[in-house]
Amino acid sequence: MSFFTKHIRTILLIMLLLLGVGVRLYRFTNPIADWHSWRQADTAAVTWNFVHNGFDLLHPQYFDISNVQSGLDNPHGYRFVEFPLYNLVSGDLYVLFHTFTLEGWERIVTIFSSVAGSLCLFLFVRRRSSEPIAWFTLIFSLFLPFNIYYGRTILPDSSMIATMLVALFFLDTWLEGFRKKTKPNILFLILASVFLAASLLLKLYTIFYFFSFFVLIFSVLQWRALKRIDLWVCFVATCIPIVAWRLWILQYPEGIPASSWLFNGNDIRFRPAFFRWIFYERLTKLIAGYIGDITIIAGVIAMLRAKKDKWFLISFVLCALLYVFVIATGNVQHDYYQIVVMPAVAIVMGFGAMYVLTFLQKILPTRMAYGLVGVLILAGFWLSWLQVRDYFNINNIAIVRAGIAVEKITPPYAKLLAPYGGDTTLLYYTKRKGWPSFEHDLATLRTMGADYLVLVNPKPADYGIAKQYKILSETNDYILFKLQ
Repeated sequence: MSFFTKHIRTILLIMLLLLGVGVRLYRFTNPIADWHSWRQADTAAVTWNFVHNGFDLLHPQYFDISNVQSGLDNPHGYRFVEFPLYNLVSGDLYVLFHTFTLEGWERIVTIFSSVAGSLCLFLFVRRRSSEPIAWFTLIFSLFLPFNIYYGRTILPDSSMIATMLVALFFLDTWLEGFRKKTKPNILFLILASVFLAASLLLKLYTIFYFFSFFVLIFSVLQWRALKRIDLWVCFVATCIPIVAWRLWILQYPEGIPASSWLFNGNDIRFRPAFFRWIFYERLTKLIAGYIGDITIIAGVIAMLRAKKDKWFLISFVLCALLYVFVIATGNVQHDYYQIVVMPAVAIVMGFGAMYVLTFLQKILPTRMAYGLVGVLILAGFWLSWLQVRDYFNINNIAIVRAGIAVEKITPPYAKLLAPYGGDTTLLYYTKRKGWPSFEHDLATLRTMGADYLVLVNPKPADYGIAKQYKILSETNDYILFKLQ
């Protein structure tokens, strides 16, 4: 079924992608003090240290030298989570082109990743299902407000998803040769392996979609897949980098944030609160904007009735659900963990929108059916936007002003006590290594090397420290004490 000529469809695709970029430029110059600034600041700090202290990929560092994240003192400020591929790319772009700030280049990398991932999802769904469903999937992937916000944050998650979807597309392109009974191009399999390896390095959660990759391969090659040496070689090559990285970082336990709590640290998995948070607060309210649940429910029905690639589609959704169930506490505590499931959500909603459209066309004129589906989608976007729009707000600009001021006043190698409930955003803006909380009493932290103390939004009681330590600077936003 074709709605447009080839050239018009190409122009429309380009326009949608450009609009997808445009909406992600909203508040592009915001400081890193919006929603989830803590995690964004940690990511940005690694890039900053690369740019200013050298691109040592095997020893990424940030400003937090406390024991807050790993439970161990971290005097070198090591940051061993994902391999710093995202930081390498954004840092290199900043070094090569000074058009934007460092944070700006990091946002550009995320924006490009988010839009490129949506394009690959569109191309894949168009090939494996139908063009109308692919267009709906693209619209949801590009313009769900949740995706708009997280498609411009300084996090590696969008890049992880994008590289996974690129790998999926290249793998399917390689398999297309078998489906058409022509010679498959091994280059596409190699590219799939490279991008999948990069996705795993960006964040290990890609592994939850491995089952869908296997289903896709077996849907074409069946049991012959087990006999193909090229598949086995590429599979091993895909896994080697992430295994090597994980073995390497074991040497630096102080730099590995505690992560076991992400699975079920508060024993919430499968409890009523778990289902309320995931399927109502997040999926229904935040992501789908209430009304979008119509397309989600319709999408599930449509996928179960699908005649083409039914099992792959089901496996893709099941992989997303498995991720949510396994990383239960992480998904409940942090909404950005749902970035991982958004490709599956977009596909389900794409199928659902087409299912609703097909139903309406049976009882209404075609234009009216399209109009109602358009209103349905836009209403869901609007209600979701009402939830997401506050994510862009800077709720405490004092941490940014204080950080910038402290950076100008203190020497570059000073160590700073910047208590902000463990949140490292204040520390990031000072560009000084130090402690984001009172993990010990002040006297102990002094002996550990704390040279200065900065308190934001000071209260009268905070000035009591001045009896013992000199105030170097003070405004309504902060007080800076000299400790040594």
